[in-house]
Amino acid sequence: MPIQIFCSVSFSSGKEAPGPSGDVQGPQQQQQQQQQQQQQQQRDSSESEEEEEEKEKEAPRKEATEGRLPEDLVAFASSCTLHGPNHIFVAGGPGPRQALWAVAFVLALGAFLCQVGDRVAYYLSYPHVTLLDEVATSELAFPAVTLCNTNAVRLSQLSYPDLLYLAPMLGMDESDDPGVPLAPPGPEAFSGEPFNLHRFYNRSCHRLEDMLLYCSYCGGPCGPHNFSVVFTRYGKCYTFNSGRDGRPPLKTMKGGTGNGLEIMLDIQQDEYLPVWGETDFLVEKDQEYCVCEMPCNLTRYAKELSMVKIPSKASAKYLAKKFNKSEQYIGENILVLDIFFEVLNYETIEQKKAYEIAGLLGDIGGQMGLFIGASILTVLELFDYAYEVIKHKLCRRGKCQKEAKRSSADKGVALSLDDVKRHNPCESLRGHPAGMTYAANILPHHPARGTFEDFTC
Repeated sequence: MPIQIFCSVSFSSGKEAPGPSGDVQGPQQQQQQQQQQQQQQQRDSSESEEEEEEKEKEAPRKEATEGRLPEDLVAFASSCTLHGPNHIFVAGGPGPRQALWAVAFVLALGAFLCQVGDRVAYYLSYPHVTLLDEVATSELAFPAVTLCNTNAVRLSQLSYPDLLYLAPMLGMDESDDPGVPLAPPGPEAFSGEPFNLHRFYNRSCHRLEDMLLYCSYCGGPCGPHNFSVVFTRYGKCYTFNSGRDGRPPLKTMKGGTGNGLEIMLDIQQDEYLPVWGETDFLVEKDQEYCVCEMPCNLTRYAKELSMVKIPSKASAKYLAKKFNKSEQYIGENILVLDIFFEVLNYETIEQKKAYEIAGLLGDIGGQMGLFIGASILTVLELFDYAYEVIKHKLCRRGKCQKEAKRSSADKGVALSLDDVKRHNPCESLRGHPAGMTYAANILPHHPARGTFEDFTC
């Protein structure tokens, strides 16, 4: 074991007169040195007192960080802002009072968790409120109007190959007489190509040029070129104001009759197929049923229907003469449609969230403060405590050995006897009185260590 020796060395200037022995200073010089040494001792003592105070202040911290986990829990509970743990975890150990506090804390925590679960379940149910408002405007976008004839196929356009393929779907039997002459087979019947339903509809459906007798929009003329083709479950249909082909959607500036779409149609009932009937075949249940979600935006037009027949025989005679048809045909096939807005206003039905995320956080924070007296900063304290505990366990496994070595190296300097002899400080100490103490920081390149007694070389 190396010997720890601290030497104090003094040097005399060349101008001072030596004493009788040649190596001892004068009485006045010695008195000054003693005064300086006393002042140095006072400073060293004050520094040592400050170091002791700092050590006393750091002692609880070291105990909190280097102590065992129960001691850490007591220290944490005493400083944590969470209500209850400071009465449960105390330095004296558990007792009846701590048990009652523990039961009360567990009950409050359970009530808090129940309330949080209820609020989260309510938030996940996506509650909403419905707002109804009526808005008046100076113009309204005119809706798209689609015309479909409920008879998808004209009877006069059916050919025998069409009947062979479509008779079961059209409610006809191959042996039934259609009652009208059939159309000659088309070119596709001899080309060997498979039956194409899209091509069949284009060839045999009701044509808009034959059905549309009159068209007017807001007093201006319109015609088949203002309609676009669309295929629906009714077959081939025609849409007015579809917004396709670069055409902007139409708008109306007034409400009432004559400020919308007026059309006259010939529905061509003599081309209708027989009414569908029942068969003995069973349909396989292969359709998938699903609940469709409500779209984000939906525009729905409330409609009011009013229908009348041709008001007078004079009107029927005029139309029969104009279109070269009989009065009976006019009464059975001519249809006049007038589509318009009654007034230029609309109703908005808007659904909004009834429970936002801010409301959820506010309810959780209120329940947290009511039952356990905590806040978001208290949660951060819990995470910080968990971090300190994990860090402490890792340090105990050897993660902090470097820091321990570094701290032990700063506590002092150990000198062997050979190191002291190498400095050769003993000659200057021979004339010093026995028992005199010196500050340890006189040695060069060595830290301060308090006061030590002289030794004899």
